Amino acid sequence: MAPIALTIAGSDSGGGAGIQADLKAMSALGVYGASVITAVTAQNTRAVTSVHGIPLDVIAAQIEAVLSDLNVSAIKIGMLATPEIIHCVADSIATFQGPVVLDPVMIAKSGDALLAEEAVQTLRDVLLPRATALTPNLPEAACLLEVGPAVGRDQMVAQGLNLCAMGAKSVLMKGGHGRGDICHDILVSADGVIDEFQAPRQQTRNTHGTGCTLSSSIAAGLAKGLPLDRAVAEAHGYLQGAITKADALNIGQGHGPVHHFHQVWPA
Repeated sequence: MAPIALTIAGSDSGGGAGIQADLKAMSALGVYGASVITAVTAQNTRAVTSVHGIPLDVIAAQIEAVLSDLNVSAIKIGMLATPEIIHCVADSIATFQGPVVLDPVMIAKSGDALLAEEAVQTLRDVLLPRATALTPNLPEAACLLEVGPAVGRDQMVAQGLNLCAMGAKSVLMKGGHGRGDICHDILVSADGVIDEFQAPRQQTRNTHGTGCTLSSSIAAGLAKGLPLDRAVAEAHGYLQGAITKADALNIGQGHGPVHHFHQVWPA
């Protein structure tokens, strides 16, 4: 049986982030991806022009339909938009026993908000303790902690540990918004640093969907039965390749997507 991962997230009409990016990444990594759509966005590489939240009963019905039939081994959660959707998703996966990767999506690459301000506290209280792995970028971690963005390794580790103290079993502090020629991602648990991942900072504007792609790739690795550190390592390597080949796609006029299928069909 093929390993199965479920993504619960918003739809990106431009195809570079959200549900579309998740399913592409899972497929590229040899995992069958199922999906639950929480919101429909009118979005391209330049802007998010409209967001429509899916009715709560439809979100719950999608989750029930998938989990009652498919042997899901891991769940990735992305855009949730409102406190009500967060509660709905949390209630609907309450009996799920597998790992959950929570990507606290707040801002699109274009700078448009994807999470209501009043939903941040709900995310902290309701879903963060459910996360096997939380995958915030530096601004998202700062927002969850109500502090300034981390500067340097020590602050990244400290903020990761503080998020673990709030209930997450582990936290991958992503350094894409950091400084310097080398991008650092740091995986921590309540016991301390688990692993660190480094890559040269790539000079490209085509990074739309990187957060979605990384978190869904981690979920794919967990669905295949990999331990968390190895799942993160494989996802990190896959994403670096997808960013390296992103410019060759030449999609859109703004922040273009990464190349999810760079290992299958070179651009």
